[in-house]
Amino acid sequence: MTRIATLVCSAALFVAASLPVRAADQIDVVYCGIDVMARDGFQPLAGRKVGLITNHTGLDRNGKSTLELLHAAPNVTLVAIFSPEHGLKGVLDERVADSSDPLTGLKVYSLYGETRKPSAEMLEGVDTLVFDIQDIGARFYTYIGTMGICMEAAAEHNIRFVVLDRPNPITGTRVSGPLNDREGKFTAYHTIPVMHGMTIGELALMYNKERNINCDLHVEKMEGWKRAMWLEETNLTWVNPSPNMRSLTEATLYPGIGLIEACNVSVGRGTDTPFEVFGAPWIEERKLAARLNGLKLPGIRFLPYRFTPDASKFAGESCGGVQIILTDRDAFKPIETGLSIVRELRNLFGTAFDVDRVNNLLFNQALLEKVKSSTDPESYEPLWRDDMKQFMARRAEYLLYD
Repeated sequence: MTRIATLVCSAALFVAASLPVRAADQIDVVYCGIDVMARDGFQPLAGRKVGLITNHTGLDRNGKSTLELLHAAPNVTLVAIFSPEHGLKGVLDERVADSSDPLTGLKVYSLYGETRKPSAEMLEGVDTLVFDIQDIGARFYTYIGTMGICMEAAAEHNIRFVVLDRPNPITGTRVSGPLNDREGKFTAYHTIPVMHGMTIGELALMYNKERNINCDLHVEKMEGWKRAMWLEETNLTWVNPSPNMRSLTEATLYPGIGLIEACNVSVGRGTDTPFEVFGAPWIEERKLAARLNGLKLPGIRFLPYRFTPDASKFAGESCGGVQIILTDRDAFKPIETGLSIVRELRNLFGTAFDVDRVNNLLFNQALLEKVKSSTDPESYEPLWRDDMKQFMARRAEYLLYD
């Protein structure tokens, strides 16, 4: 039987360790799942043998790592560590090998190397998997795929799965884009829009039921988070969740600009501002910027720009392209913008742009064919209106926050 429980212990039971009372003039403060669990003495993990799935973003409000906190907890036994793409420290942009953790002496099993699912050998001695990684709210960001795959492993081995919830940094209200027409296991793990507007805990609840995973799932809720909050409104510290995700602005742009990342276009990896620029040696920057600005897309402008990446795609080559200026993040429509960029690159530069690779991350062939056949500016949002109605009805069941 599926057991889905949301674990929120009352602060009144733990007066000495209670969170500070909010003053009338105090900025809104959000406490992540790890803060709530640590305050409450790690009770959901009492007596458990834990495998921790985490990286450098698994921190409490004071910057102390979840790994360190669990290792020091007197009633918790940490027996294994697992890292996602980019490794435990979040600095690698390649396949990641197993390593060891100097604090605990434990082996760190990579879930972005030889395997993406914990094996029986890796899970030996583990009765509880704990997931604490910061997501950024886009379907093709791989951490939520790692979570789903690990939930499958937990179900297969009769292991409890605990999610320490964290905010969606680009708010929990921005939901947009088509549903994927097939599952990509890792960059399209479940049938959701490109922007899902959910937290990792809410996604875990959806995965568990809709994919019939049926693991023993527990979500440690946040306190103080509201759906409309952007990350800076939470008073939480920004930590780069991956090497090329370096600001909230880049996270805001990513669901749109990331759509062209699989193509023969640099999205700024190897520069100081990834996802705030894009270009290629075959792009004429003034022609592209003029065309994109002429579309009058809301909340965004484009500046002709030339850059030379020092790593990744087109390393050492001069690229023409644009610098993206975000003028109104609330008005900005990432998916509409990303598809408009795809259309203009194809119409301006023809076969120089390998447009079909857009579907490596879009995962919706019918929509891509519509974009490819568009010769004039048009809105694509009506094309996923029915998808949105379907998804919003499904999504409502799993939302934990107002």
